[in-house]
Amino acid sequence: MNMATNFDHSRLEIVSTADCLRLLRSVALGRLVYTYGGLPAVRLVNFLVDGETIVFSTGQGDKLRAAEHRDVVAFEADDVDLERHLGWTVTAIGRLSVVTADEAAELRRTLPLHSWLPLDDPRLVRLDIASLNGRRLVPWAQRPRFGASRPR
Repeated sequence: MNMATNFDHSRLEIVSTADCLRLLRSVALGRLVYTYGGLPAVRLVNFLVDGETIVFSTGQGDKLRAAEHRDVVAFEADDVDLERHLGWTVTAIGRLSVVTADEAAELRRTLPLHSWLPLDDPRLVRLDIASLNGRRLVPWAQRPRFGASRPR
C-alpha cells in the first residue's frame, strides 16, 4: 500500500482527481441526479469522458431541459465486485449545458458517442465538472486500523 494513501473516516480510500477521471473512463453507465418539478430525479445514462467533462446523448425531455437551463447536477458512476467486497464510486458535481451543433458534429466524429436508446432528435449534453471526488473500498489488509492516529 502506498504510504501517501489517504482514507476517510469510514476507512475508504480517497481517490485522486486523476484516478477519478480514469475510473470514470473505465465504465459506460452512470447516474445523472438533477431536479425535476422541485424533486430529485435520477436517470441512468451511457456517457463518455471528454477531457475533464462528461458527455452524453439525450432526446427531448427533462434531461435536455436541465441542460438548456444550465442546472447544477450530480453525476455518479461506480463499479463493485460483489464477491470480493471491493469497488469504487466517483461523484461529479457541475453545470449541464447543451453542446452546440458544430461541436456535437466534431465530437461524434472523434468519440464513439451514441445513445443506447432510439432517439428521434439526439442532442449532446455536457457536464462541466466543478467538483470531483471518489472513494475506493480496498482489501481488508490495506485498510487502516483504528489506533492512535485516526484516518481523515
